[in-house]
Amino acid sequence: MDMDRVISGAHWTFNNHLLMIYRIEEGDNSMKVHLILAKFWVQIHDVLSGFFSEPLARQLGDFIRKFLEYDSVCLEKGMQNCLLMRVCLDVKRPLKRKKRVMFSLGICGYVNFKYERLTLFCFFCGKLRHSDSFCQGRMALGVEVVEMGWDLTLKA
Repeated sequence: MDMDRVISGAHWTFNNHLLMIYRIEEGDNSMKVHLILAKFWVQIHDVLSGFFSEPLARQLGDFIRKFLEYDSVCLEKGMQNCLLMRVCLDVKRPLKRKKRVMFSLGICGYVNFKYERLTLFCFFCGKLRHSDSFCQGRMALGVEVVEMGWDLTLKA
């Protein structure tokens, strides 16, 4: 029961580091388990009024990595400016910041993503698992001051 709650619930952290949890089933080789997928709740901001829908959330969730579910309750709670969805994302890939969306009749706009309970991530490469102080990509440049591509606006 507790294990099911842990695995199906929100991600777990320790000292702001993401803990990856996987249930080993009979016959699984524990040495071949790839701990790369984590479930996050993501807020989609700047959606034009009238375009809040599960198909849009599903499309954007699959853009991030893999759509899991959509919470329509946020609209009922008065959060009129964002959609809420749960996604499974690959911690080896950079976090998505925004996406250009064609709403209808030629109306285009950008939607922005904000990750709930976002843990330690790199402001240089946008990946979870390390900070910009220990980013191999940044260290390979060999310069002290670099422009960061990600910032705290990703936190919900």
